[in-house]
Amino acid sequence: MKRKQMKHREWWSEGLNFTCLDECGKCCDEPGGIVYLSPDDAIRISSHHDLEVSKWLQRYCRRTLDGRWILNSRPKDDICIYLNRQKTCDIYEVKPTQCSAFPWWRENLRSEKSWNKTLGFCPGLTSEDAILIDGDTIRLWVDADKEAQRGFRQWPPLRKK
Repeated sequence: MKRKQMKHREWWSEGLNFTCLDECGKCCDEPGGIVYLSPDDAIRISSHHDLEVSKWLQRYCRRTLDGRWILNSRPKDDICIYLNRQKTCDIYEVKPTQCSAFPWWRENLRSEKSWNKTLGFCPGLTSEDAILIDGDTIRLWVDADKEAQRGFRQWPPLRKK
């Protein structure tokens, strides 16, 4: 007799409430924040700036200790270079995948304790305008965040065989 395998269900699989609030910027306004870039991010954002990817990387990005490309921060306050004075993103239409995935980062969803810290940080999670984001959509963003964190170390990236 075969046993049915139960698929592990995440604590958030029934969905969570969220809305991104205008002029909030809290997720971008953290000194020392790191935004990992995927190759698709680099192509999309460099095109937005009408630059070759390699030129955009040299001008607007830096490498982590392990060699992955990340967005630069402003020298004066260590905040994202694309967060403007109105607390909005100057490249919102083409922002990095990791930015789009917030608050659905693995580190935030790892446990209810981690989530409770995120609740205290992000007003869009407790806003009366927040809408239910279903578990399947959250899973897609968790996976996108994971892929973005993998990042890339060279341009052009090596192709997978």
